[in-house]
Amino acid sequence: MTSRKAEAALERCPWVGIDDPLYARYHDEEWGVPHADDVRLFEKLVLEGFQAGLSWITILKKRDNFRRAFHGFDAARIARYTERDVARLMADAGIVRNRLKIEATIDNAKTYLKLRKTQTLASFLWNAVDGKAGAHRHAAFGDVPAATDVSKRLSKALKGAGFRFVGPTTVYAFMQSTGMVNDHLVGCPRHAVCAKLQAAFVPPQV
Repeated sequence: MTSRKAEAALERCPWVGIDDPLYARYHDEEWGVPHADDVRLFEKLVLEGFQAGLSWITILKKRDNFRRAFHGFDAARIARYTERDVARLMADAGIVRNRLKIEATIDNAKTYLKLRKTQTLASFLWNAVDGKAGAHRHAAFGDVPAATDVSKRLSKALKGAGFRFVGPTTVYAFMQSTGMVNDHLVGCPRHAVCAKLQAAFVPPQV
């Protein structure tokens, strides 16, 4: 007989599984929730870049280590990193030790700070998609795309601004996680919740 806990877990989007409470909490509380917090958006953009070629749960389990290693994703501090910091990060087993991604994070911090002189990262992102959140009604996990025309457009805008490791697939994963698109399956309890949050969310303007 299936337990109530297992039944609740099975209602979630199937990528979550039923055995990892960290992944379940991320799905239930964070994935698909729109917000305009620039620090959180910058962090997620960096982490999605590190995730490329890996599974998200790998990054999620290391997220606290990333936050510690990158000083809470303080862009002003990261932008001042030197080769000594790169060496420190390359020696840190708690994160993903990829020199190209580490160096890209430093460059992305500089780009982020430059962008912030004229607008917020949130306004840049939402203006690039015309201030419209994607509202999908996928019934099966196989129906969810890896990238869309919108993610390609946002990827192009981010690259044009100077960001790195922001290809269309990485950007689409970012959009899903930050509520720019609702890709919870229609049978998942979070689909309706996130749809309401999207409807109430007012995208920031420049």
